[in-house]
Amino acid sequence: MKNLSGKVAAVTGAGSGIGRALAINLAQNGCNVALSDVNEAGLAETAEMLKQYPIKITTQKLDVSDKDAFYAWADQVVADHGKANLIFNNAGVALAGTVGDLSIEDYKWIMDINFWGVVYGTKSFLPLLKERPESAIVNVSSIFGIIALPTQAAYNATKFAVRGFTESLRQELKGTNVFVTTVHPGGIKTNIVRNGRMKTSMTGDNQTLEQQAKHFEKIAKTTPAQAADTILEG
Repeated sequence: MKNLSGKVAAVTGAGSGIGRALAINLAQNGCNVALSDVNEAGLAETAEMLKQYPIKITTQKLDVSDKDAFYAWADQVVADHGKANLIFNNAGVALAGTVGDLSIEDYKWIMDINFWGVVYGTKSFLPLLKERPESAIVNVSSIFGIIALPTQAAYNATKFAVRGFTESLRQELKGTNVFVTTVHPGGIKTNIVRNGRMKTSMTGDNQTLEQQAKHFEKIAKTTPAQAADTILEG
């Protein structure tokens, strides 16, 4: 994609973290944005931050694990903006626990959001993107989609799945007007730990959620804004 000015980008998980940073960066580049998040308060804050830019902003509360809601949102984006050029499937959650301790329900919860949310976002927007001269699908995996660590089996599984799904799609769409890429952030200073289901730390000890969140904030060196810069440059 040669420029973002005048384009329309849909961003999931736009209420905080990388999603919010992407929305700000897109707006600064003259890109109209359709933003969604399950957190309406955070979503409203992001939208308020973008009002200074001469672009169109729409918001939608969205649980990305809800297939029908995701497809309805894709249609609404085109109804509101007239087109869709980019989808950033960014929304995701964290889950920590050993394979022995995590329940099947835990696995279904994280898979529905981290993997199926990406599939629904990709599938619902793909026909719309094919209609545009320039378009892009950006699916956010993780460094944990490349390496595996103890207590991260469920999270690893979802992010490895996003990686495989998107890399296959990229090859299928090679030579078309749709650019496809997978993003593998690692150590981004977001609320993913604080908002996750952290049943144990990565070292297997009994740290509280607050202790784990503070430790993550210490070791996470990259800001969401830096991550957004890297993603959009790519």
